[in-house]
Amino acid sequence: MSQPNQFSLLTQRRFAPFFWTQFLGAFNDNLFKTALVVMLTFDALSWTTLSPSLITNLIPGLFILPYVLFSATAGQLADKFEKSGLTRFVKWLEVAIMCIAGVGWMTHTLWLLVTAVVGMGIHSTLFGPVKYAYLPQQLKPDELIGGNGVTEMGTFVGILLGEILGAVLVVQKPNGIVFEAVATIAVALLGLIASYRIPNAPAPVPELKVSWNFVDESIRNINFSRKNRVVFLSMLGNSWFWFYGALVLAQFPVYAKDYLHGDHSVFVLLLTVFSLGVGSGSLLCERLSGRKVEIGLVPFGSIGLSLFGADLYLSSNAYAAAASSAALAAGPHLDAFAMMAQHGMWRILLDVLMIGMFGGFFIVPLFALIQTRCDPAHMSRTIAGMNILNALFMVAAAGLAIVLLGQGFTIPQLFLVTAALNAVVAVYIFSLVPEFLMRFLAWMLIHTVHRVRTIDADRIPAEGAAVLVCNHVSYVDAIVIGAASPRPIRFVMDHRIFKLPLLGWIFRTARAIPIAPAKEDPWLMEKAYVDIAQALHEGDLVCIFPEGRLTSTGEINEFKGGVAKIVERTKVPVIPMALRGLWGHLLSRSGDNVFERAFRTGLRSRLALAVGTPVAPNDVTPEGLKERVLALRGDWK
Repeated sequence: MSQPNQFSLLTQRRFAPFFWTQFLGAFNDNLFKTALVVMLTFDALSWTTLSPSLITNLIPGLFILPYVLFSATAGQLADKFEKSGLTRFVKWLEVAIMCIAGVGWMTHTLWLLVTAVVGMGIHSTLFGPVKYAYLPQQLKPDELIGGNGVTEMGTFVGILLGEILGAVLVVQKPNGIVFEAVATIAVALLGLIASYRIPNAPAPVPELKVSWNFVDESIRNINFSRKNRVVFLSMLGNSWFWFYGALVLAQFPVYAKDYLHGDHSVFVLLLTVFSLGVGSGSLLCERLSGRKVEIGLVPFGSIGLSLFGADLYLSSNAYAAAASSAALAAGPHLDAFAMMAQHGMWRILLDVLMIGMFGGFFIVPLFALIQTRCDPAHMSRTIAGMNILNALFMVAAAGLAIVLLGQGFTIPQLFLVTAALNAVVAVYIFSLVPEFLMRFLAWMLIHTVHRVRTIDADRIPAEGAAVLVCNHVSYVDAIVIGAASPRPIRFVMDHRIFKLPLLGWIFRTARAIPIAPAKEDPWLMEKAYVDIAQALHEGDLVCIFPEGRLTSTGEINEFKGGVAKIVERTKVPVIPMALRGLWGHLLSRSGDNVFERAFRTGLRSRLALAVGTPVAPNDVTPEGLKERVLALRGDWK
């Protein structure tokens, strides 16, 4: 059956009013901030004596300062109070802040505008925990990736449109400032109207006592999140993305003006391309992930961030080397249309687009992973803790940019440093949580070498313990099954396969459980059963290949009695599965010539994984399970 398109959520009240509220909030943030940055970059002398490069790094720092100070309180409020009412309070606050900014614009008072920057930071701080805790309350598990993708797309499209309109409005002579002031107030009012359509989202912990000591509460939030290793490292990965983005995006105004020799429209062009990249990457996540939380996309995104960040440095230097006085004869600052005619500019735009797209691949699965694996009663406070980390990372990004630029680094060199740092951080995080890398390898396998179709994969439970049983055809069976599962699986496998140089490392990374025949190693066999019982007690999925060995004929061998012994110890359901199409694979035990097997299936060979209905533990027999697996497989080996 075809699944609903993720955009169908925009027609439903449980999602649409929330989407437009957060979209308009992101739009207004950037409508205001970008106008202020453009004004202070391209008309600095009439406002301040500070250098443009200092201003473009200082304003984002002031915007995110409230995240450090108030995120802990915001997380508690979002867990204690009903979310639609809290959202309306935040939107009323936005209207008041934009009125203050309007006075600043009209009276040419910079300190009032700076106050409004901090105020909008407070607005975003209060809304952040509500935003990401609302989604898992309203969306089904298989809608979460799509919902997050649409939300992230909306956020970055809002950012894009806000940046474009802010940059365009404020430079209109002689009434640009008036247009800007009126527009920000009008958008705030629209967001307020949309918030009154958001349905109730009950507070998970209404009895929570709010601690106003933000320092203690911030430490408590982060320490609580650290207890869940995967969630905490996902939070760090999320914060790293904002470090990367803040470091790169903050340079765009000066990069466009002083390095590319463009006017403010070139700055808008760079932001447009970046935002389109993030939006398209976010939307593609649902298709690439198969509607499940696919953290294998995170390493994929990280690789792209480093590769295209490094190429942005190279393309910028190539552009500078190719630029000539004749190319710039039209004026000291070219507009966007003239700039796109310059040699090398399209490569720069491609790099910016791909940085945004791979950023979408990186960030959306991390959000979904945090939402699905953290304690629901602590969801908002977990998001608040992440916002604190985001703020600290973005402050660090602004500080690093100021220091490096002060030491004489060029902006392209700053891009290269960021790409190199991203590679180092990625290796560190993925070494701490090998599950990311394991899922990436599995994802690459089924999206490059094979085309895998899953049948009734939703029968694999998203939570709770269960034993999965499957026919054993090749050395990559576990990887194919793991890629189709919505969560990690503990595989039980022959200890000799477990020790293979490359595949063994993958299986150890996935916390597979090695087992040996009783005649060969009775201690290891008994230890395997103890480990299986412990894994099931902890609510994990355990997969066993009851044949005990790879098939050498393509037919399903006799099922051993181990699975009955497992469910006798731990009463959990057993889910039969069948792999189709792997017989004759290069890594199967087919007797055909190895070169013939390599070319017979071809690059993108077709496979299928069929999942059957759960079997109650009291009904489990080896013979019955074999019949079910054989029926699921059919004639396609």
